[in-house]
Amino acid sequence: MGSLSFLGKVYYHNSIGAWLLAAVIAVVVWGALSLTKLLFVKRLSRLAERTKSTLDDLVIELVRDTRGWFLLVISLYVGSLSLSLPPKTAEIVSTGTIILSLLQGAVWSNTLLAYLLSRGTKEQEGERATAISALGFIGKVVIWSTFLLLILDNIPGVHVGTLIAGFGVAGVAVALAVQNILGDLFAALSIVLDKPFVIGDFIVVDDYSGTVEKIGLKSTRVRSLSGEQLIFSNTDLLSSRIRNFKRMKERRVVFTIGVTYETPHEKLEKIPQIVREVIEAQENARFDRAHFTSFGDFALNYEIVYYMEVPDYNVYMDTQQNINLALVRRFAEEGIEFAYPTQTIFLAKS
Repeated sequence: MGSLSFLGKVYYHNSIGAWLLAAVIAVVVWGALSLTKLLFVKRLSRLAERTKSTLDDLVIELVRDTRGWFLLVISLYVGSLSLSLPPKTAEIVSTGTIILSLLQGAVWSNTLLAYLLSRGTKEQEGERATAISALGFIGKVVIWSTFLLLILDNIPGVHVGTLIAGFGVAGVAVALAVQNILGDLFAALSIVLDKPFVIGDFIVVDDYSGTVEKIGLKSTRVRSLSGEQLIFSNTDLLSSRIRNFKRMKERRVVFTIGVTYETPHEKLEKIPQIVREVIEAQENARFDRAHFTSFGDFALNYEIVYYMEVPDYNVYMDTQQNINLALVRRFAEEGIEFAYPTQTIFLAKS
């Protein structure tokens, strides 16, 4: 009888027995939810190992990211339903449950976004991964901002419209303060989407040149020929004149040679044909023209133009070297002398 009388005592509008029953319900629900989560992840993980689909991996991640505090909150709320609570208290319990549920929803949304971004990163190249990272940052800001507004909207006495107006003014101030960072962020997206260059391209920016190593959210890193790393702000990079040698389909080469003034006329006429034969004998080289262009201070100058059909710089240098060596050999066979800086003084007898 004593125990029954104890259970019958009323505390905060409910008997001790009612409070114990609510606690038992909460414990049972919490245990059932926790066990279900554990078994679900274990069973589904085994199934995911035998399937090629990644959708089951997403479901597993969502279940794993179901926080323990969320299960506890749901359990306490279910237990509170068996109690007779004052309207104010019931409103506080309901509001708290909604707010914490929205937080869990934000966690799930973040997990979903991370899953989608991870798939995109695996399927794309490095520069695409940069854009995906930037979009991921923007997506997270949108997700948490949205859920923050939803949470505030569920708090009694909070007027979201006023807050949004205030956030708008604050957002303008923040945007002005971080406009350089935002400019670099959008410049990174522009680089990735418009593709003026990609990772691995050899570019020249003003007096700097090198191979693009990384396109980041704020800066782009370029490895110069001398070995040091050059770091360009994305905004400054897009506002510069960029020469992308990796996009070169063919290379136009212009060089000159000079022969002595003593070279006979018939040899001068033969030089363009010699040059043509030498260039056409080279692999990946296409002869364009060779002309006697000018009378120099100490040489008769020829301008020669040809095209390399491959953009590789090392191949171009190897070809130019072969052309130079072949010209030296052919000119020696023809008795044609290359000119070098000389000065001849003629003395007249009085």
